[in-house]
Amino acid sequence: MSVGTEDRRGEDRVREEARAERPVRVGEPPRDIRETLRKGLWIGTWLLFLSSPVHDLASGRHSPACIVAGGAGLAVFVAVYLTLVFRHMGRPTGRLMDQRYAGGLIAGLGMLALVLSLTLGTHWLGLFVYVSVCCGAALPSGAVYWTVPLTGAVMVLTALHLGDRDFWQLLMLVLLIGFSMAGVRQLVRTTVELRQARATVAQLAANEERLRLARDLHDLLGHSLSLITLKSELAGRMLPDHPDKAAQQVADIERVSRQALVDVREAVSGYRRPRLSAELAGARVALTAADVVADIPAEPDLTSVPEESESALAWALREAVTNVVRHSGASRCTVNVVRRQTLDGPILELSVEDNGSGGPSGAGRGHGNGLTGLTERLQKAGGQLEAGRVKHGFRLVARVPLTPAADVGSPA
Repeated sequence: MSVGTEDRRGEDRVREEARAERPVRVGEPPRDIRETLRKGLWIGTWLLFLSSPVHDLASGRHSPACIVAGGAGLAVFVAVYLTLVFRHMGRPTGRLMDQRYAGGLIAGLGMLALVLSLTLGTHWLGLFVYVSVCCGAALPSGAVYWTVPLTGAVMVLTALHLGDRDFWQLLMLVLLIGFSMAGVRQLVRTTVELRQARATVAQLAANEERLRLARDLHDLLGHSLSLITLKSELAGRMLPDHPDKAAQQVADIERVSRQALVDVREAVSGYRRPRLSAELAGARVALTAADVVADIPAEPDLTSVPEESESALAWALREAVTNVVRHSGASRCTVNVVRRQTLDGPILELSVEDNGSGGPSGAGRGHGNGLTGLTERLQKAGGQLEAGRVKHGFRLVARVPLTPAADVGSPA
């Protein structure tokens, strides 16, 4: 067995395990017998509306031959109906061959409903409701627009032929349920397409991140490793006759390798640097999980914000949200990110305010370790931190300059 085949099987196992850990989603087939029985029970519940034909067969108004034929026809009708609805409900529109197969079964179902109604009476007109359900559940949207009204028209003509003039309620039921099922199918299709689009976006983002990492590593290490290789070969040729020059080349190799190591560490720290947009999304999830109503901006304007300033604000937001979740006992938290113009230049301000009983432990006696470290981090970026009690809770405000720390206060 090849390594690639083993990797694919391993990925399939991981995918199946991940799917087993989450509830079944719209547009997916049942995963086991329990979900199959649950879906069958939900579909079979609607068969209670067939009580009128069953009661008609049990009333004794028909001959034994009619009762046997009617019972057999009703059994076939129910079997075809359950097959169509169970196969197509909760799934997007299938292939053309499946649509033709479903269309043939629905046509047979309509003919069976027509024959049973004409031969056994008006109690069987309710079968057309199930035909309409199958039209909405199994056919594409374009076909539903004319098959459901056609089912209603056939039902009306059959009722008029049987002398039943009280068919309006049944007609409305045929139309409403048929088009409602079509709406459910369209919703399922949209949900599946949205899920696929999200998966595609996530995959593209991961691929872009891999490409960026590959480019950065190539830019960082390509030149250094080439230089190390060249100097190693040169030192090897100089070693027998010119050991002093070879030692100089070895010293250059050590210097270049150390600089490459420094560059890699800086690149890794840059990848690990928190982003404010990501922290905002994480804060929304954390507050919601803690039953705290979160008022958080979706996409703040972070253009021309230095990386060091953005990273400092991201750490400030993480620390503030952690304090809200763990210590405050708040029921609401508001986060704002705004740009301000001050005498010292433009700044970006982050404010986190809650309606809890207080800030982090020890906040009443001065800043705790978390806020102290956060203050030092903001000062390193040229910013400042304010935190304390307000009228209805606790408020933390972090400010950072919109120019690099080295340029703060410069004439520019």
